[in-house]
Amino acid sequence: MHQIIIDKRYCGPPNCGNGGYVSGRLAGHIPGEAEVTLRAPTPLDTQLDAIATDGGTWELRDGDRVIATGRPANVELAHVERVSFAEASAAETLTPFKSHEHPLPHCFVCGPARVKGDGLRILAGPLGRDAHKPVLAASWIPDQNLTAGDGLVAPEFVWSALDCPTGFACNHDPQSGTADRTPLLLGRMSARVEARPRPGERCIVTAWPTGRDGRKRTADAALHNEAGRLLAVARTIWIAVERDVQLGRG
Repeated sequence: MHQIIIDKRYCGPPNCGNGGYVSGRLAGHIPGEAEVTLRAPTPLDTQLDAIATDGGTWELRDGDRVIATGRPANVELAHVERVSFAEASAAETLTPFKSHEHPLPHCFVCGPARVKGDGLRILAGPLGRDAHKPVLAASWIPDQNLTAGDGLVAPEFVWSALDCPTGFACNHDPQSGTADRTPLLLGRMSARVEARPRPGERCIVTAWPTGRDGRKRTADAALHNEAGRLLAVARTIWIAVERDVQLGRG
């Protein structure tokens, strides 16, 4: 058993851990590719237990309550979107949630209220190539304070970077070619990290929707460096919820 504390810096909703960050922390106990299912909001500044179970799976628990489960996975995407750093930077100006209307302004990954060096400030926007095959993109230059002991960005921050852009992608409906603002929460994330960037390295995140089924929405994402090297990919499942549930009140 290992103890994990999700610092309040790494929030998504105001009083809960960011889904991608929490997933990345639990996935750190699983060699290689991993799938993490989020089962309850993750409390902040609270000692949680990461416990190995049968078959190489792990549970993140708050006392007797299971917060998340993780297991080994095979993460292969049907295709991977690639864009230039300049294209990604331009897409950010079209992000669907402007600063004054962002649903979670203090989110560690996508919150515009977070200052540079504190939050990741990954503000994905559509590339505008084809409204019925939407691809969102954002630039990311990791800060020095995201470094692991080997001098590279820690794996949980790579997971984090791939999280919120897929949520934005899930709000783009390929059928209508328009975006909606349905409150969403990350339900499951699978990722394969091939390489980790260095702090200060210019990176590009791309994300695109892959389906909808009732309240469930799915999207994939990729992380490249400026030279075009693939660093990581992810598959995600998001769940449409009421606004109070998104804020951790439901």
